[in-house]
Amino acid sequence: MGVETLYEDKDHLFLWLGKDESGQEEGVQANQYLIVDSGQGLLIDPGGFGVFSRVLVNLSHYIDPQSIRDIFLCHQDPDVGGSLSSWFEMTPAAVHVSELWVRFLLHYGVDDVTRFRGIPDSGGNLTFPSGRKVDFVPAHFMHSPGNFHLFDHASGILFTGDIGAAVYPQGQTPTFVENFNEHVLYMEGFHGRYIPTNQVVQAWLSRVRGLPVRQIAPQHGSIFRGENVGRFLDWIGTIRCGLETMKL
Repeated sequence: MGVETLYEDKDHLFLWLGKDESGQEEGVQANQYLIVDSGQGLLIDPGGFGVFSRVLVNLSHYIDPQSIRDIFLCHQDPDVGGSLSSWFEMTPAAVHVSELWVRFLLHYGVDDVTRFRGIPDSGGNLTFPSGRKVDFVPAHFMHSPGNFHLFDHASGILFTGDIGAAVYPQGQTPTFVENFNEHVLYMEGFHGRYIPTNQVVQAWLSRVRGLPVRQIAPQHGSIFRGENVGRFLDWIGTIRCGLETMKL
């Protein structure tokens, strides 16, 4: 299956749902994640249409799609939610996304706007019936103007969307960061180009450093754990990016 359990206790799972080997979305290697809490599912950035079948098969080993009650989209890009119309058919899920992008997502072929839950700029949270909670952490302009990350309190895992993304040669992306200094080489280009200014990085860090983060799970590339969590936060705090590096 290629699924990796990032956290597990008797009632709570945080799963990485594997890599795309089909070539359908070649050049945009993306990670999808699933939280299962007391039998209820939260699907995180389900991906584009090309990965839908693989994601559906992998998660079906852990949960009935009809038990996925929520979907979280960190922003509006097609590699985040291009498969949304298919998930609307397979699940009863409500979709949590920045209120800025609710109307935009109708262009993905979904017409039931009542299933969208717009997240205000200040953020919000979702509480499972068990009482466990995830937070929608503002991460605006990193890189989307309406952008959120997700922090799962039970596992200590912070899903960071495009932040932490690494672009490896095809077929060479490790599941977990193994050599941080080498990994930086695969992160620099993306972060330098897609974040407009380090000022927004500092605003994000002021929120994230107050959370008990044990792992950082980005949408692209490898997962940070152990000492590499702190090393990543230190690294991104020092980067020059966007308007600081471009000649306009």
